Amino acid sequence: MKIMVVDGQGGRIGSMFLEKWMKTGAQEHTVVAIGTNSAATTSMLKAAGCPGATGENPVLVNARDADIIVGPIGIIATDSLLGEVTPKMAAAIAGSPAKKILIPMNNCDHIVMGVGDQKLAALIDEAVERIVKMGEERK
Repeated sequence: MKIMVVDGQGGRIGSMFLEKWMKTGAQEHTVVAIGTNSAATTSMLKAAGCPGATGENPVLVNARDADIIVGPIGIIATDSLLGEVTPKMAAAIAGSPAKKILIPMNNCDHIVMGVGDQKLAALIDEAVERIVKMGEERK
């Protein structure tokens, strides 16, 4: 299973996810970290030591064959993450056949109803648990 983690700005969400993911011991899955900028990529690579790349083309290429895409909900919205998500990035991620595990963040004018005030750490825990379960179901 190929898991593509996409994040922007400082890469905090992607890094938190990758740190938690590495603790599951599920290293039989391929994980790739894609940052919308070099700071996000660097942060994620420090967290997991997995392969990574930066920018629009790596998003387009990796979205084609990813089984799961993880990131803040803004990765499917053009111009989100303070303009870091290009229209091509958003379309590639949204149009990918991969399952999307989107971390809801109520900022940048994208307000997700029903999310409430959950802590980011709890949302990351839930994302990791769901992916572990998905991997087990594939066996």
